Amino acid sequence: MNNKLIFIALFLMVQLQVFAQKLNTLPAKHVLLRTIGPKAERIQLEWLKNKGNTDYYQYSAKNGVLTVKATTTNALTRGVYDYLKDNQLGMLDWVGSNFKVPAKWPDAPITKITSPYKIRQSYNVVTFGYTTPFWTWERWEQELDWQAMHGFNTLMAPVATEAIATRVWKKLGLTQKEIDSFYVSPSLLPWQRMGNIQNVGGTLPSTWHTDQIELQHKILARMRELGMEPILQSFAGFVPKAIKRLYPELLLHNTLWNAGFPASQRPVMLMPGDPLFMKITKMYMDEWKAEFGDAKYYLVDSFNEMELPKGDKPVTDILADYGKFTYDAIRLANPDATWVIQGWMFGYQRKQWPPENVKALFSKVPDDKIMILDYANDYANSWEPVNGFNGKQWVYGFVPNMGGKTAYTGDLELYATGAGKTLKNPARNNLKGFSISGEGLENNTAVYELLADVAWNNNPIDLNKWLKDFSINRYGNYPEKLKKSWDLLRKSSYAKLIDHPQFNWQTGSFKRSRINNSKDFFKSVALFLACAPELKKSKNYQADAIERVGLVLGLKAENLLIATNDAFEKKDTVKANLYADKAMKLLADLDRLMESHPLNRLGRWINFATAHSNDQSLQNFYASSAKRIVTIWGPPVNDYSCRMWSGLIRDFYIPRMKLTLEARNKRSVFDKKAFEQNWVDDPGVSKIEPFSNPISAAQQLLKRAMLDKFPL
Repeated sequence: MNNKLIFIALFLMVQLQVFAQKLNTLPAKHVLLRTIGPKAERIQLEWLKNKGNTDYYQYSAKNGVLTVKATTTNALTRGVYDYLKDNQLGMLDWVGSNFKVPAKWPDAPITKITSPYKIRQSYNVVTFGYTTPFWTWERWEQELDWQAMHGFNTLMAPVATEAIATRVWKKLGLTQKEIDSFYVSPSLLPWQRMGNIQNVGGTLPSTWHTDQIELQHKILARMRELGMEPILQSFAGFVPKAIKRLYPELLLHNTLWNAGFPASQRPVMLMPGDPLFMKITKMYMDEWKAEFGDAKYYLVDSFNEMELPKGDKPVTDILADYGKFTYDAIRLANPDATWVIQGWMFGYQRKQWPPENVKALFSKVPDDKIMILDYANDYANSWEPVNGFNGKQWVYGFVPNMGGKTAYTGDLELYATGAGKTLKNPARNNLKGFSISGEGLENNTAVYELLADVAWNNNPIDLNKWLKDFSINRYGNYPEKLKKSWDLLRKSSYAKLIDHPQFNWQTGSFKRSRINNSKDFFKSVALFLACAPELKKSKNYQADAIERVGLVLGLKAENLLIATNDAFEKKDTVKANLYADKAMKLLADLDRLMESHPLNRLGRWINFATAHSNDQSLQNFYASSAKRIVTIWGPPVNDYSCRMWSGLIRDFYIPRMKLTLEARNKRSVFDKKAFEQNWVDDPGVSKIEPFSNPISAAQQLLKRAMLDKFPL
């Protein structure tokens, strides 16, 4: 009898363990169901004990049964994703999923992969201006699924920062009017958080704060469910100027990001050595914890692209004290917290950040309580000149996109090999992670997919094999013409990163842009379109064909505008107007073609913005903010976020260029600034009928553009 009871007890314990494991793997299973579909139910998910500091997974498939084991939830989802890609069953993209799930899972031997990085970080601080400022929960859910499937475990999460800070300002005694003059419109908030600007673009309504708090609760809940650590914003010293009313003796530092903004739009900074700095930091972090719970990582950036503060002491002493007081303030509120800081400035402003200044800034902060995001190694190597940050924790990465620009660019060879080489470099010191920190997402898919794979590779990646696998997973096949197209792209657009790839018609100029305009690029697009008979049923192929032909049309229009300018210089207005008319026709065709692209449409961008309110006036305000960030959001960065979007081309770029040409013909003055502001203030976007068959239209437009050899 006793033996029977023992057997029953043991049996029940085993069943409870099995049930608990299934319950704990549910978040991963839900991601798979949303991305792969109902057949994800047939995947067995199990846990592995983590015997080291980094995540790993293993998958195997036998007799049609796929089993994936891993140490964390996002390692589980990454393990499934790698199995799917390794077996050429598709991929997950911002355009949508492309999985072809068979009735039985193909057999696969036990395959174990370990990420060399404890931290796999995603997003740039300004991604929340150039990409996500108006995303709804539906879009965020898709994004978090993308991050989980690609195996990222640490994400920037500053949503609702202003809602929490507003509570702090009110508790200190500031009025709503004083607080309103401190903030900026939603799409510009990242630069306000870094102390670059204030009081630009309008007043944040209280309903925005309510909306963002609700959204952030959903984002953080899902991140924690998926085993992702959020990087939260903390107090960086920037305060409303009206705080002097409450503390008349307070010493404030005037910031300077760019002289293009007037003094009224430049913030002031409270230095960390002031007791009020520590008080506000604790108030802010306590307020955040009360609303959203605690966190491990807190971002504090006080000198992003700005001049360093001056004082009576050497700058190294000032910086050492700044670092100490900043960390002490964070530690007071949360002893277990880690201070996170961007490393962008160390390369971007190398003259004011020589190695001794960088070392001084972190000299009084414990090595394991600071994390430096050195995410711009495609621009400048910041870590080697400073000895791998002298033992402090740091993250290596790339910023493959600036401002959300849509032109193809990037150094595929560097992306495939740079991180692997760094891992083997003894000078790497206390390297802990890898980062993709693009300012703009939903572009250059091959670049982002490659970098996501880098985060799970110890060694450099073989690009030839990778591009073949990528193409089969993305389009379903890899014909010879597609291989040749990739070979030419690697020699042209993807041979070098161009930080600001802007067509001349996007900036209102007649000069040659830095977008790759080589014969290799044009040939690569022609070869890509020649694959249509085999690949045209693929939605990913359709989207990429539209985009690549669009780039050709944009470059041809650019060439025509250069010829227009040359003709004007020679006083040949007949030729000038002929070329200009042809350029405008090309841009109109480009705009109509892009209307069929799943992502590259101004209407989609504005719809995200207006979804945050049912009030018409607020919808107009949000739409205006959305239009501002992609065009003229500030004097130093107007036309920075150039995007090849339907609606933006026909409503903004074409009319502005036409008025510029008209003024040149009449020798009159075009009030460009007034036109731009009026466009931003108008919340709408005009309608257009897309091509009934966009691939056929793309083929015809490409043929016509390539046959027109003049002007070269």
